[in-house]
Amino acid sequence: MFLSPINSSSVTESTSSKADAATDPAAAQDRFLKLLVAQLNNQDPMNPLDNAQMTSQMAQINTVTGIQQLNQTMQGMAAQFGAMQVLQGASMVGRSVVTEGNRVQVTDKVGKGMFELAGSAGDVKVEVLSPTGQVVGTVDMGSRNGGRHAFEWDASQYKGDASQLRFRVTAQNGSTAVASTPLQASRVVAAGADNGNLSLTLDTGATVGYAQVKAIL
Repeated sequence: MFLSPINSSSVTESTSSKADAATDPAAAQDRFLKLLVAQLNNQDPMNPLDNAQMTSQMAQINTVTGIQQLNQTMQGMAAQFGAMQVLQGASMVGRSVVTEGNRVQVTDKVGKGMFELAGSAGDVKVEVLSPTGQVVGTVDMGSRNGGRHAFEWDASQYKGDASQLRFRVTAQNGSTAVASTPLQASRVVAAGADNGNLSLTLDTGATVGYAQVKAIL
């Protein structure tokens, strides 16, 4: 017995059309009106459908239709907004941004870094760490107000891989410890989208969301 091959494209189109019909507001409203007409044709003559009930049902279908149309509009706007974000993010490629991180940047034998203090501190100290966690340098910052601060460290005496240097900050206000957040500057090498949000790929290999960027240099 000869069997005709199944046309997969027609199956796909049929499935797609059924899915569209299930979500199309106009199709949903058409189905409601057909059900309403059938209900009117088959109602009990001794107990007809109340006008208030009919009005309530029509108002409900209009509300559902309006919500579906609003959802479709918002989804379209979200997609356009995501595309615009990526386009704007492309203009940041090649620029440096400040994000959380404790990497020491060494240029011309000078190590640099930044940090943010949660409040004023009378004694602030930055310790430069080797890849094994050994302290290889210290920078006494003295008294600092709350906010963002930068430091420099003479890296000329360090013989190891300077790209692996990290730092940590200790801040005291009398006997009370002051919270600090280490910051680092990295260059943006690519921009993309993650769940509709702008994401940036840095030269460190890390990917951060735009909301994580503290400053653009």
